[in-house]
Amino acid sequence: MFDGRFRIGVDRAVKPIGTNLRRIGVSADMLTVFGLILAIAAAVAIGAGALRAGLVLVILAALPDLLDGAVAKAAGSSGPRGAFFDSVTDRVTDSLLFGGLAWHLASTDSPHMAMLPFALMAAAGLISYQRAKAESLGFNAKGGLMERAERVVLLCFGLLFDAILVPVLWVMLALTLITAGQRFVKVWRQASAVRVVPERVPRRPRRVARSTSARSDWRAERRQRRRRG
Repeated sequence: MFDGRFRIGVDRAVKPIGTNLRRIGVSADMLTVFGLILAIAAAVAIGAGALRAGLVLVILAALPDLLDGAVAKAAGSSGPRGAFFDSVTDRVTDSLLFGGLAWHLASTDSPHMAMLPFALMAAAGLISYQRAKAESLGFNAKGGLMERAERVVLLCFGLLFDAILVPVLWVMLALTLITAGQRFVKVWRQASAVRVVPERVPRRPRRVARSTSARSDWRAERRQRRRRG
């Protein structure tokens, strides 16, 4: 939702920052790796119960993810390789943060509550896969109520007010599943509008039948052989 409505405005705001970072020698890959390191630190802090410190680190980890695209555009190096690296890093970051949440809930609440972050990780992976698969087929699966930016915002809200962390995670899970349904319907409609041309099965060559005169000559020759024999 945020990605579609505010993406253009955000890109314009961070463009000068990306240009300045490029001038001092910072590359997009460096920012991506730095964000991953901060995500690891955030996961450790959350798992240890330091939710406020985890909140700060999550925010700091989101900044490089926001700026790496602007740096790549400023350097003229934006392309499939960078997009692939950034996407994979985002999935790893999500897994780390949900893992930290699972560890925290298992330690402070109940071991069974660790399944809530794991369910969130599975749902987030599903909507990410839907988009990737749809784009590989030539369809559009962007959008929905709970994309990655919304998940980060809700996670920060839950870390700030730790008393309602579990209800916030339940809301996040429900909205993520609704997003999965939205994307499924969106791609299903696009795919249903495509006209499928059935493949033509090659026909086997027909057997050429012998002519009537040829069969008569063959029978007459056969009779003569019997008489001689």
